[in-house]
Amino acid sequence: MIEEDDFKEISFEDFEQYRAVNKEADFIVVDVRQEREYTAGHVPGAKLIPLNTLGNHLSDLALDKDLFFYCHSGARSEVAGIMAAESGRDAGKTYNITGGFRSYQGHSLEGFPRLEVFDYQESDDKLLYQAMELEKAAERFYETILSFAPDERFTAPLEQLAKAEIAHARTIYSYWKQTVEDPSPFEPLYAALKGDILENGLPLSEVTAALHANNEITWTDVIEMALSIEIQAYDLYRTMAGRQGADEAQDAFFSIAQMEKAHMKLVAKMLGDNSI
Repeated sequence: MIEEDDFKEISFEDFEQYRAVNKEADFIVVDVRQEREYTAGHVPGAKLIPLNTLGNHLSDLALDKDLFFYCHSGARSEVAGIMAAESGRDAGKTYNITGGFRSYQGHSLEGFPRLEVFDYQESDDKLLYQAMELEKAAERFYETILSFAPDERFTAPLEQLAKAEIAHARTIYSYWKQTVEDPSPFEPLYAALKGDILENGLPLSEVTAALHANNEITWTDVIEMALSIEIQAYDLYRTMAGRQGADEAQDAFFSIAQMEKAHMKLVAKMLGDNSI
Protein backbone atom coordinates (compact mmCIF):
# COMPACT_ATOMS: atom_id res chain seq x y z
CA MET A 1 0.00 0.00 0.00
CA ILE A 2 1.02 3.62 -0.49
CA GLU A 3 2.42 5.18 2.68
CA GLU A 4 -0.40 6.08 5.07
CA ASP A 5 1.03 9.58 5.53
CA ASP A 6 0.68 10.36 1.81
CA PHE A 7 -3.12 10.65 1.70
CA LYS A 8 -6.29 8.81 2.71
CA GLU A 9 -8.53 6.58 0.60
CA ILE A 10 -12.31 6.73 0.64
CA SER A 11 -15.05 5.04 -1.36
CA PHE A 12 -17.68 7.02 -3.25
CA GLU A 13 -20.27 5.65 -0.81
CA ASP A 14 -18.34 7.00 2.18
CA PHE A 15 -17.67 10.25 0.32
CA GLU A 16 -21.43 10.77 -0.16
CA GLN A 17 -21.93 10.19 3.56
CA TYR A 18 -19.18 12.73 4.27
CA ARG A 19 -20.80 15.18 1.88
CA ALA A 20 -24.20 14.79 3.53
CA VAL A 21 -22.94 15.97 6.93
CA ASN A 22 -20.37 18.61 5.88
CA LYS A 23 -20.73 22.07 4.41
CA GLU A 24 -19.86 22.39 0.74
CA ALA A 25 -17.56 25.29 1.59
CA ASP A 26 -15.43 22.99 3.75
CA PHE A 27 -14.15 20.72 0.99
CA ILE A 28 -13.05 20.62 -2.64
CA VAL A 29 -13.74 17.81 -5.13
CA VAL A 30 -11.30 17.63 -8.03
CA ASP A 31 -11.91 15.61 -11.20
CA VAL A 32 -8.48 14.79 -12.67
CA ARG A 33 -9.83 13.31 -15.92
CA GLN A 34 -9.79 15.04 -19.31
CA GLU A 35 -12.33 17.68 -20.35
CA ARG A 36 -14.22 15.36 -22.71
CA GLU A 37 -14.71 12.86 -19.85
CA TYR A 38 -15.84 15.61 -17.48
CA THR A 39 -18.30 16.97 -20.06
CA ALA A 40 -19.81 13.51 -20.56
CA GLY A 41 -20.58 13.27 -16.85
CA HIS A 42 -19.06 14.19 -13.50
CA VAL A 43 -19.69 14.39 -9.77
CA PRO A 44 -21.85 17.45 -9.02
CA GLY A 45 -19.72 20.35 -7.85
CA ALA A 46 -16.44 18.79 -8.94
CA LYS A 47 -13.69 21.10 -10.20
CA LEU A 48 -11.96 19.93 -13.38
CA ILE A 49 -8.14 19.86 -13.20
CA PRO A 50 -6.72 17.21 -15.59
CA LEU A 51 -3.89 15.24 -14.01
CA ASN A 52 -1.38 16.42 -16.59
CA THR A 53 -1.98 20.02 -15.43
CA LEU A 54 -2.44 19.39 -11.69
CA GLY A 55 1.11 20.35 -10.77
CA ASN A 56 0.42 23.89 -11.94
CA HIS A 57 -2.76 24.25 -9.87
CA LEU A 58 -2.13 22.55 -6.51
CA SER A 59 -1.14 25.88 -4.96
CA ASP A 60 -4.55 27.28 -5.97
CA LEU A 61 -6.42 24.75 -3.81
CA ALA A 62 -7.12 26.04 -0.30
CA LEU A 63 -4.99 24.25 2.31
CA ASP A 64 -7.64 24.56 5.03
CA LYS A 65 -10.21 22.48 3.11
CA ASP A 66 -10.51 18.73 2.70
CA LEU A 67 -9.41 17.78 -0.82
CA PHE A 68 -10.97 14.85 -2.70
CA PHE A 69 -9.58 13.51 -5.99
CA TYR A 70 -11.37 11.15 -8.36
CA CYS A 71 -10.89 9.94 -11.95
CA HIS A 72 -12.11 7.15 -14.23
CA SER A 73 -10.98 4.04 -12.36
CA GLY A 74 -8.92 5.31 -9.43
CA ALA A 75 -5.41 5.23 -10.94
CA ARG A 76 -5.10 8.90 -11.91
CA SER A 77 -6.58 10.08 -8.62
CA GLU A 78 -4.04 7.97 -6.73
CA VAL A 79 -1.26 9.71 -8.63
CA ALA A 80 -2.94 13.02 -7.78
CA GLY A 81 -2.79 12.08 -4.08
CA ILE A 82 0.93 11.35 -4.40
CA MET A 83 1.50 14.69 -6.11
CA ALA A 84 -0.47 16.51 -3.41
CA ALA A 85 1.60 14.84 -0.71
CA GLU A 86 4.79 15.81 -2.52
CA SER A 87 3.62 19.43 -2.57
CA GLY A 88 3.35 19.44 1.23
CA ARG A 89 -0.44 19.25 1.68
CA ASP A 90 -1.82 17.86 4.95
CA ALA A 91 -2.25 14.09 4.48
CA GLY A 92 -5.16 14.14 6.92
CA LYS A 93 -7.09 16.46 4.59
CA THR A 94 -6.26 14.77 1.27
CA TYR A 95 -8.34 11.89 -0.14
CA ASN A 96 -8.32 9.57 -3.13
CA ILE A 97 -11.85 8.40 -3.97
CA THR A 98 -11.31 4.77 -4.95
CA GLY A 99 -13.08 3.00 -7.79
CA GLY A 100 -13.33 6.05 -10.02
CA PHE A 101 -16.33 7.60 -11.73
CA ARG A 102 -17.46 4.20 -12.94
CA SER A 103 -17.92 3.21 -9.31
CA TYR A 104 -19.93 6.39 -8.80
CA GLN A 105 -22.11 5.39 -11.75
CA GLY A 106 -22.61 1.95 -10.24
CA HIS A 107 -20.66 -0.27 -12.61
CA SER A 108 -17.10 -1.34 -13.29
CA LEU A 109 -15.06 -1.81 -16.44
CA GLU A 110 -15.16 -5.44 -17.50
CA GLY A 111 -11.85 -6.89 -18.60
CA PHE A 112 -9.73 -4.16 -16.99
CA PRO A 113 -7.38 -6.20 -14.79
CA ARG A 114 -5.91 -4.99 -11.53
CA LEU A 115 -2.31 -5.77 -10.77
CA GLU A 116 -0.98 -8.37 -8.38
CA VAL A 117 0.00 -7.01 -4.96
CA PHE A 118 3.50 -7.77 -3.74
CA ASP A 119 4.01 -9.79 -0.58
CA TYR A 120 6.15 -7.44 1.47
CA GLN A 121 6.89 -10.19 3.99
CA GLU A 122 9.25 -11.79 1.50
CA SER A 123 13.02 -11.58 1.92
CA ASP A 124 14.93 -8.71 0.33
CA ASP A 125 16.40 -10.87 -2.42
CA LYS A 126 12.94 -12.11 -3.48
CA LEU A 127 11.44 -8.63 -3.39
CA LEU A 128 14.32 -7.28 -5.44
CA TYR A 129 13.87 -10.10 -7.94
CA GLN A 130 10.14 -9.32 -8.09
CA ALA A 131 11.07 -5.70 -8.68
CA MET A 132 13.13 -6.69 -11.72
CA GLU A 133 10.18 -8.78 -12.92
CA LEU A 134 8.00 -5.69 -12.54
CA GLU A 135 10.39 -3.58 -14.59
CA LYS A 136 10.51 -6.26 -17.30
CA ALA A 137 6.70 -6.44 -17.29
CA ALA A 138 6.46 -2.67 -17.58
CA GLU A 139 8.91 -2.66 -20.50
CA ARG A 140 6.88 -5.32 -22.30
CA PHE A 141 3.63 -3.54 -21.52
CA TYR A 142 4.81 -0.23 -22.99
CA GLU A 143 6.02 -2.03 -26.11
CA THR A 144 2.67 -3.83 -26.36
CA ILE A 145 0.44 -0.77 -26.05
CA LEU A 146 2.17 0.96 -28.94
CA SER A 147 -0.54 -0.64 -31.06
CA PHE A 148 -3.24 1.12 -28.99
CA ALA A 149 -1.75 4.61 -29.35
CA PRO A 150 -4.14 6.95 -31.22
CA ASP A 151 -1.31 8.41 -33.32
CA GLU A 152 2.47 8.61 -33.72
CA ARG A 153 2.84 11.42 -31.15
CA PHE A 154 2.81 8.74 -28.46
CA THR A 155 5.44 6.47 -30.02
CA ALA A 156 8.53 8.26 -28.70
CA PRO A 157 7.23 8.64 -25.10
CA LEU A 158 6.24 4.96 -24.96
CA GLU A 159 9.63 3.86 -26.29
CA GLN A 160 11.33 6.18 -23.80
CA LEU A 161 9.37 4.62 -20.94
CA ALA A 162 10.22 1.09 -22.10
CA LYS A 163 13.95 1.88 -22.15
CA ALA A 164 13.76 3.53 -18.75
CA GLU A 165 12.37 0.31 -17.24
CA ILE A 166 15.52 -1.54 -18.35
CA ALA A 167 17.67 1.13 -16.70
CA HIS A 168 15.68 0.74 -13.49
CA ALA A 169 16.14 -3.01 -13.61
CA ARG A 170 19.92 -2.53 -13.87
CA THR A 171 19.90 -0.35 -10.77
CA ILE A 172 17.85 -2.92 -8.86
CA TYR A 173 20.18 -5.66 -10.06
CA SER A 174 23.18 -3.87 -8.54
CA TYR A 175 21.59 -4.36 -5.11
CA TRP A 176 20.02 -7.77 -5.76
CA LYS A 177 23.40 -9.32 -6.64
CA GLN A 178 24.65 -8.38 -3.17
CA THR A 179 21.92 -10.51 -1.54
CA VAL A 180 22.62 -13.83 -3.32
CA GLU A 181 25.57 -16.12 -3.87
CA ASP A 182 27.06 -16.43 -7.36
CA PRO A 183 24.61 -14.08 -9.12
CA SER A 184 24.10 -14.36 -12.87
CA PRO A 185 25.21 -11.42 -15.04
CA PHE A 186 22.47 -8.89 -15.69
CA GLU A 187 21.92 -9.49 -19.41
CA PRO A 188 21.11 -13.24 -19.26
CA LEU A 189 19.16 -12.80 -16.03
CA TYR A 190 17.01 -10.00 -17.48
CA ALA A 191 16.46 -11.95 -20.69
CA ALA A 192 15.22 -14.91 -18.64
CA LEU A 193 12.71 -12.88 -16.62
CA LYS A 194 9.09 -13.66 -17.52
CA GLY A 195 7.92 -10.08 -17.13
CA ASP A 196 4.33 -11.10 -16.35
CA ILE A 197 1.69 -8.77 -14.95
CA LEU A 198 -0.40 -11.09 -12.84
CA GLU A 199 -3.91 -11.09 -11.46
CA ASN A 200 -4.66 -14.52 -10.01
CA GLY A 201 -1.82 -15.92 -12.14
CA LEU A 202 -2.90 -14.14 -15.33
CA PRO A 203 0.14 -13.57 -17.61
CA LEU A 204 0.79 -10.43 -19.64
CA SER A 205 -0.10 -12.24 -22.87
CA GLU A 206 -3.62 -12.90 -21.60
CA VAL A 207 -3.99 -9.36 -20.26
CA THR A 208 -3.07 -7.84 -23.62
CA ALA A 209 -5.26 -10.37 -25.44
CA ALA A 210 -8.16 -9.24 -23.26
CA LEU A 211 -7.39 -5.62 -24.11
CA HIS A 212 -7.51 -6.37 -27.83
CA ALA A 213 -10.72 -8.38 -27.46
CA ASN A 214 -12.59 -5.76 -25.42
CA ASN A 215 -14.38 -3.33 -27.72
CA GLU A 216 -15.02 -0.94 -24.80
CA ILE A 217 -11.32 -0.42 -24.01
CA THR A 218 -10.20 3.15 -24.68
CA TRP A 219 -6.82 4.85 -24.72
CA THR A 220 -7.78 6.25 -21.31
CA ASP A 221 -8.23 2.72 -19.96
CA VAL A 222 -4.83 1.68 -21.32
CA ILE A 223 -3.11 4.72 -19.82
CA GLU A 224 -4.76 4.13 -16.45
CA MET A 225 -3.43 0.59 -16.50
CA ALA A 226 0.03 2.03 -17.20
CA LEU A 227 -0.40 4.39 -14.25
CA SER A 228 -1.33 1.41 -12.08
CA ILE A 229 1.96 -0.24 -13.05
CA GLU A 230 3.92 2.88 -12.10
CA ILE A 231 2.01 3.21 -8.81
CA GLN A 232 2.81 -0.39 -7.92
CA ALA A 233 6.49 0.19 -8.69
CA TYR A 234 6.52 3.40 -6.63
CA ASP A 235 4.84 1.57 -3.75
CA LEU A 236 7.42 -1.23 -3.88
CA TYR A 237 10.42 1.09 -3.86
CA ARG A 238 9.03 3.21 -1.03
CA THR A 239 8.53 0.01 0.96
CA MET A 240 12.02 -1.25 0.17
CA ALA A 241 13.53 2.10 1.18
CA GLY A 242 11.73 1.84 4.51
CA ARG A 243 13.23 -1.60 5.10
CA GLN A 244 16.80 -0.39 4.63
CA GLY A 245 19.04 1.43 7.06
CA ALA A 246 20.47 4.87 6.40
CA ASP A 247 22.77 3.69 3.64
CA GLU A 248 23.27 3.81 -0.12
CA ALA A 249 20.56 1.20 -0.75
CA GLN A 250 17.93 3.30 0.98
CA ASP A 251 18.97 6.36 -1.01
CA ALA A 252 18.81 4.31 -4.22
CA PHE A 253 15.28 3.07 -3.53
CA PHE A 254 14.04 6.55 -2.67
CA SER A 255 15.69 7.80 -5.86
CA ILE A 256 13.97 5.15 -7.99
CA ALA A 257 10.64 5.90 -6.26
CA GLN A 258 11.13 9.53 -7.24
CA MET A 259 11.77 8.49 -10.84
CA GLU A 260 8.57 6.44 -10.82
CA LYS A 261 6.66 9.60 -9.89
CA ALA A 262 8.27 11.30 -12.87
CA HIS A 263 7.05 8.38 -14.99
CA MET A 264 3.52 8.85 -13.68
CA LYS A 265 3.56 12.46 -14.88
CA LEU A 266 4.95 11.44 -18.27
CA VAL A 267 2.26 8.77 -18.66
CA ALA A 268 -0.43 11.27 -17.61
CA LYS A 269 0.68 13.65 -20.36
CA MET A 270 -0.23 10.99 -22.93
CA LEU A 271 -3.92 11.09 -22.05
CA GLY A 272 -4.91 14.00 -24.24
CA ASP A 273 -8.37 14.05 -25.76
CA ASN A 274 -8.03 10.81 -27.69
CA SER A 275 -9.79 7.46 -27.58
CA ILE A 276 -9.52 4.19 -29.46
